[in-house]
Amino acid sequence: MAAATTAAAAARVGLLYDERMCAHATPDGEEHPENPERLRAIWRKLSADGVASRCMIMKAKEAEDKYIASVHSQNHIKLMRSISSKEYDSRRNKIARKFNSIYFNKGSSESAFLAAGSVIEVAEKVAAGELSSAIALVRPPGHHAEHNEAMGFCLFNNVAIAADYLLNERTDLGIKKILIVDWDVHHGNGTQKMFYSDPRVLFFSVHRFDYGSFYPAEGDASYCFIGEGDGKGYNINVPWEHGKCGDADYIAAWDHVLLPVAEAFNPDIVLVSAGFDAALGDPLGGCCITPNGYALLLTKLLGFAQGRIVMALEGGYNLRSIANSVSACAKVLLGDKFRFDTPDMQPFESSWRVIQAVRDELKTFWPVLSNRLPENISLRSRPSQIELYSSGSDSEVEDLPDAIASVNIIQITYGIISESLSKLNLDEDKIATKTTSSNVMVEGPTDSVEPQNDGSAAVSTEGISSLSSTWRSELSKVYVWYASFGSNMWTPRFLCYIQGGKAEGMNIPCFGSHDTSPPRGSMWKTVPHRLFFGRSSTPCWGTGGVAFLNPEINHTENSYVCMYKITLEQFNDVLFQENRLVKENGESGKTESPDSPLIGLSEIEFVSRNKGVHLAPIKDSWYSNVLYLGEEDNLPILTMTCPSSDVERCRSGELPLCPPSKTYSATLIRGLMEGKHLDADAAASYINTAATRGL
Repeated sequence: MAAATTAAAAARVGLLYDERMCAHATPDGEEHPENPERLRAIWRKLSADGVASRCMIMKAKEAEDKYIASVHSQNHIKLMRSISSKEYDSRRNKIARKFNSIYFNKGSSESAFLAAGSVIEVAEKVAAGELSSAIALVRPPGHHAEHNEAMGFCLFNNVAIAADYLLNERTDLGIKKILIVDWDVHHGNGTQKMFYSDPRVLFFSVHRFDYGSFYPAEGDASYCFIGEGDGKGYNINVPWEHGKCGDADYIAAWDHVLLPVAEAFNPDIVLVSAGFDAALGDPLGGCCITPNGYALLLTKLLGFAQGRIVMALEGGYNLRSIANSVSACAKVLLGDKFRFDTPDMQPFESSWRVIQAVRDELKTFWPVLSNRLPENISLRSRPSQIELYSSGSDSEVEDLPDAIASVNIIQITYGIISESLSKLNLDEDKIATKTTSSNVMVEGPTDSVEPQNDGSAAVSTEGISSLSSTWRSELSKVYVWYASFGSNMWTPRFLCYIQGGKAEGMNIPCFGSHDTSPPRGSMWKTVPHRLFFGRSSTPCWGTGGVAFLNPEINHTENSYVCMYKITLEQFNDVLFQENRLVKENGESGKTESPDSPLIGLSEIEFVSRNKGVHLAPIKDSWYSNVLYLGEEDNLPILTMTCPSSDVERCRSGELPLCPPSKTYSATLIRGLMEGKHLDADAAASYINTAATRGL
């Protein structure tokens, strides 16, 4: 491999990085995929690769309210401006819980206004010709944020604000048509809604859809949502049916949808909502784009708008892959030449089918899409469920060949790509659409149940959503034993999950169950599973670990559980609350929870046979593993804990083992004493032993 070379006429590439945007973080130190290290990891990589020194380094400046008001409501702007102030200290977390996948801290306001202002700043300089292109390393991200709502880690819609600024505030710059390319693995719902009827903006989003179950789990991510009014035909969604889509799938979408339409549209500037969570190894996306794949996608966009491209960071949660991918893209903008090589250049059959469906939907508005697609090339079959559940790892990214891990080779070769993709075959079947109610920003496959590596199994949203909306009345007639080994051993604490409110020592209240009836009975027993304390803090109990049971059976261990006889409807409500799936509607003040159960009758049958089920729709939540602990009075005994993969992460030190706080310990001891099996000293010794032993 030859070293990278710089183009004869060096490009003036802007690179905006500002440490102040790292001040936005979880308020309690809880682990979160959207964290400050994302920016720092990228910056370290760009510096180490010599990329940063070749760019024009820019600092952020806050966006003015009047420019943000072009796409967001005054109420939303006011809340984001004040949420980090001292007056909100006592209610900041409660307000965050009203939104979908949002947190706030004392640095959130400044970070949000800096992120929005940064994208305005770089877009303005590229539009004015002061820069040839630019990359804005910003957070919090933006493409999920809607007119009056923060969601999906996003507070302000940074790219939408910048686009509106160029079109309406700086008309002197001559920007009359903007192409927004959103390659984040999640649908850019906020951006779509803001320009849905505006023909000046061609919005293109390629994303996982999974028949409507993948975050943000909204039907308008389907290919049939193409805009309205004057904007009809200017909204393009390419919704993948499953994970594991990689370079070949995205290149096919570019070559057969985006590029022909973009050529006809002829934009004056290209704004890229550059999320890198479709990258190989990302924990949320489950797709497989390589750094060189991103580089090629970006290279193909350089042919438009005289190469005037602005990249604004969106998602991407594997630090190594996001850093490698941004570095690859930066080298493209700087003019470095590279060679694209990938071991597998076959798109999935399903991806090809989706591309055809998109073209059929849009060909009336873009006649160039009426041409027949290439035929007679082999396509990959749909990945197995085992493949879908394996979303990659750091080691996979680290072990990539140099040609893929970084853009550092001397020429672009399209031969293999052109020859392969020009022969692609087409299955004429239309894709089906099906909506579910997933409210969690995590991967959620949608097919049958398959065994998992940890010995449990994952259940998809397909079976869940097939239940009717009357699931609550149906499951209210079915009883189970819920076995608690943590703070719920103390009855007043457990009743908070049923009747709402909070008990002594809790920092935040519970929402309660739809059915507030108390348990029909309770009893105690021991189970052959190891009790341990993991994580470093929780919103409810503050600093300190919380209780988990090792899902693996160990007959040398005995842990106490307090069992409550409750309905299966109530068990689902406890499961929702334990995994923070319940929120309060900011406008109506009403409590909202998922409208489908995580555990229904078919899952009960499955878990009793397999001794456990790992819930794929919430697989990254703390208590996503439901264990079967036997029967009592012919009713199943169920508990919820972490997956075995989290136990391994604790063993390796990736996740912390941490003793419980004094308040949490006191609650556990109260529960054990209430069961009359242990006195205060014995209960304290039991908790201390579990907290101090290594796994």
